[in-house]
Amino acid sequence: MRTILTRTLVSYARESDFVFLTGDLGFMALEPLREVAKERFINAGIAEQNMVSVAAGLATAGLRPWVYSIAPFLYARAFEQIRNDVCLHNLPVFLVGNGGGYAYGVMGPTHHAIEDYGALLGLPNLTVQIPAFAADVPQAVLRLMAAARPAYLRLGRDEKPENFVVPPYAPWRRILSGQGATVVVVGPLAGGILAAAQVLPESQRPTLWVLSELPIVNAEIPATFIADFQQSGHLIVVEEHVVQGGAGAALAHALLCTQTTPRRFTHRFARGYPSGRTGSQVFHREECGLDPASILRLLSNTP
Repeated sequence: MRTILTRTLVSYARESDFVFLTGDLGFMALEPLREVAKERFINAGIAEQNMVSVAAGLATAGLRPWVYSIAPFLYARAFEQIRNDVCLHNLPVFLVGNGGGYAYGVMGPTHHAIEDYGALLGLPNLTVQIPAFAADVPQAVLRLMAAARPAYLRLGRDEKPENFVVPPYAPWRRILSGQGATVVVVGPLAGGILAAAQVLPESQRPTLWVLSELPIVNAEIPATFIADFQQSGHLIVVEEHVVQGGAGAALAHALLCTQTTPRRFTHRFARGYPSGRTGSQVFHREECGLDPASILRLLSNTP
């Protein structure tokens, strides 16, 4: 997804209000953007707090800064600056965190981002975009720029199944229909689950939705989505994020408020480090029951 982001931003890099800051990361990926943006491409060094404050200052001068780092270095190290300098002033600073969830695998918990959007969504004015597929990134960028408010773009690895045609971007998208449970997936996890689920017989196949924008706005929850889980009787939310502040908790709250609760609700989320060991992203997903095989077993146990 980072490569697609670079290509997308290159097309905007000559605009007078564009500026891009990186925390000494992005080598072998961001060079095309640096060549076009020239002096408006700033390597801020390993100083994430300062980088966010500088971006806020640039935004007050009428620019629209993009701020890039790997996800934990960005939202965790610079949380106070994001809160005080960006969000409290409602400035159009676009934070790009690469490697959401367990993406940095064996580099361990210090490099994982499993509580990122939950932490940031507690701040005022901020919205979150979590593309499920690389093809989503250009539209996500457009929506961020059009909103012109604090935003966090969480990037991962595109896991789109071969030959799958990604439907047009939307905050809520139904990407598979079936007669089984209704499943909502946040982010790139959707690709592997889709690949596994689409070969099931229709009677077992879930109706699969992708959620790509947070916070959840009650009035924007699609009526077709509500109809799907009322029909199936079982709503499953899957996300590579801890339960606190996650999309599952937010969706459960929204449905309670609108009195449209499912008969059965299951939430699969990042459980931290159950074994105390560190491994690949695949290893951590399997430990947490987020991998496609675990989701298929869950679906097979659905009445």
